[in-house]
Amino acid sequence: MSLDLEHFRETLEAERVRLRSARDSVDHPVSVADETGDLTSGPGDHIADHATETYMRELDDGLEETVDHLLDEIEAALARIEDGTYGTCVVCGRTITEERLRAVPYATLCIDDKRAREGS
Repeated sequence: MSLDLEHFRETLEAERVRLRSARDSVDHPVSVADETGDLTSGPGDHIADHATETYMRELDDGLEETVDHLLDEIEAALARIEDGTYGTCVVCGRTITEERLRAVPYATLCIDDKRAREGS
């Protein structure tokens, strides 16, 4: 059984658009003051407010990093479609099942090698 590469190309390209849009929607103010609209810190500021703002900025940064990683995986998968290696496990060379690719279209490992890697 051969893979419907056009289906996977379209799936990967749609996911790329979705992830780029999500990444672009994350706002990164230059400073906490820019983020909150405060011009100065003063006695009315509460440390918990600043902690929450810092946490939210770090969360945004972490999400952006994850999105960038997934975008790299998608670009690599699209390149494998172009070079004819898409759907082939990079460890053992066996075919990655269509079911696995439908779940994780940028997968580079067959399920056995993925399990082996997670177990080590």
